[in-house]
Amino acid sequence: MRLFDCRAGIFLCGLLVFLCSLSHAGDASTAVSWEALCAVSVCRATGHDGASAVGFSPDGQRLVVAAASAVGSDKSGLYLVERDGKARFWTEGHSAAWLASGNGIVFVRDDDLWTIEIGGDGLTRLTNDSDDVRAPRPSPKGDHVVFASSRSGHQDLWLIALDGSAPAHQLTRAAMPADEARFAHSWSPDGSSVAYYSNRADYWSDDLWLVDVGSKQERQLSKTFIGVGEPSWSPDGSSIAVYGTAKADYAYTELADLFVIDVETGSAQALPMQIKAREPGAPAWAEDGSELFFPNHSRGEVELWRVPAEGGVATRITHGGGLIHDWGFSPQGDVFALIRSTPTRGKEVDLQPARGGSLTQLTRFATEWPGLVEPEEISFRSWDGLYIQAFLFRPPGFEETGSYPTVVQVHGGGTHSYYNGLNLVEQRLAQRGYVVLAVNYRGGSGFGRSFQDLSTNDWANGQALDAAAAADFIRAQPWSNGKVGIYGYSYGGIISMAAVARAPDAFDAAVPMSGIYDFAKAYENADRIIKIFIREGHGGTPEERPGVYAVSNTLARLDAVKTPILLMHGEDDTIAPFNQFQLAREALKRYGKVFEAHSYPGEPHRFRGPEKRVDMYRRLEAWMDRWLTPD
Repeated sequence: MRLFDCRAGIFLCGLLVFLCSLSHAGDASTAVSWEALCAVSVCRATGHDGASAVGFSPDGQRLVVAAASAVGSDKSGLYLVERDGKARFWTEGHSAAWLASGNGIVFVRDDDLWTIEIGGDGLTRLTNDSDDVRAPRPSPKGDHVVFASSRSGHQDLWLIALDGSAPAHQLTRAAMPADEARFAHSWSPDGSSVAYYSNRADYWSDDLWLVDVGSKQERQLSKTFIGVGEPSWSPDGSSIAVYGTAKADYAYTELADLFVIDVETGSAQALPMQIKAREPGAPAWAEDGSELFFPNHSRGEVELWRVPAEGGVATRITHGGGLIHDWGFSPQGDVFALIRSTPTRGKEVDLQPARGGSLTQLTRFATEWPGLVEPEEISFRSWDGLYIQAFLFRPPGFEETGSYPTVVQVHGGGTHSYYNGLNLVEQRLAQRGYVVLAVNYRGGSGFGRSFQDLSTNDWANGQALDAAAAADFIRAQPWSNGKVGIYGYSYGGIISMAAVARAPDAFDAAVPMSGIYDFAKAYENADRIIKIFIREGHGGTPEERPGVYAVSNTLARLDAVKTPILLMHGEDDTIAPFNQFQLAREALKRYGKVFEAHSYPGEPHRFRGPEKRVDMYRRLEAWMDRWLTPD
């Protein structure tokens, strides 16, 4: 499960539209010409265009790439890319999967299923209704497509014939809640069954199940771990590899074990190796089933690794740095395709030979942003002696003897991390003269299980003090003007508010966005995903663990706040329920604090309206200017 996953790039179009719409565009002498960006479209202005998904054709000679192209075309959709890098726009749509014949793909457009042939002709609509469709997967025999939909009132699997000879019919019954469109599914190699996730056996658990396509009989396969991501069948169909966490442990999603399940018996083994695995994508098997490939996150960067199928010493394949967003393995086993971004490059497809060697950039879809700089990876000593990793963004022309305001960025996803990919919010603030310190506070992934466990039963507490220690570190630097702000979205909003309540003298301005400030209250009306996050992180319900919930409660500490606060939230948010904003606003007003509060009607946790996000980030920047740069 991806909880509070709000690192840069998740919001798609609209996250950084403010770059072209702010009332002041910054010094014209800076390396980045922000004014020039105003000529491009909304999606281009986010900085997170480029490639987003990739898949090899059955013969391994072509790739289908989902991309928003900034080079030579304004078209967003699916591109056919040859192994030599030649690319052409294929069709509008997303969620593409190759047909077994290799002559075309099935994909989603306007909440319907379509197929298209390589030549561009033969565009066929498979569904034509008002119901949603998700994650189409063609059968190995090439005659059917299985897809997910909430048309039953739950997330269930449906089957439809590729030749259109029969309407879609339901395969599974009440597999997952209707609003949990976060899991994928996969066919067995012989096409007889489909592996999928369901919580029907246990409300709190995401177990792996099988459905027989002919009889529609369903069988629970896994019972000892909580799974995440897409199941991956071994070539002989005897085993399934999947990411997961033992039910006795906390279900961190970005630091998971790699489980192999025996399909006949259901027995599951977490492969013994020295590191953990993580999403994106499913683990991939070698053609002979002897080894597995998977991504691993370490210290803000994601690389590809390999391990024997029975476990053992895992070894690293790629050394490119940055962030892998999606990846694929050629059916012939000779090359990996990685969608990767770096601090100075958007999301492109790189090729990595399986025999080893260097990455080669295959595509050029993303906007090329001039003047971006590599942040410096540093550490600072926190309140209890731990050293905390951070990424330091310096403004153009930075001088050690200068005097600069600073903002601390706290990432979303309390058990996730700040990723060292393309992070244009921080780059933008640096261009405007701020030093930015993006902090990987305790509890996040990429530093081992023990580091991640530090926040269990201590949510928003030690993490907030890490942020406050960052402010102390900044003020001790010769270039600091003494003014430090803090901002964050989702779990970053949680930490922003928690820090100013627990360390009242640490910050001169704060912008918490879409956060939770009283986990016990949020538990009352959050959706299932967030209830799991809250319940597991606190070791039980609010009634069972009142003392632990008191530790994480920031709402009860707002009387101590000295920092001017800009509070923002979407009114249709169910991940960080909107009443959290209302409760915080009422408390700040009751205590007579300096604050402004802005909410956005109709917006869920991930804002749909680009203009609303334009407004949110415009206000953030103006708030920092007001309190950190008084001149």
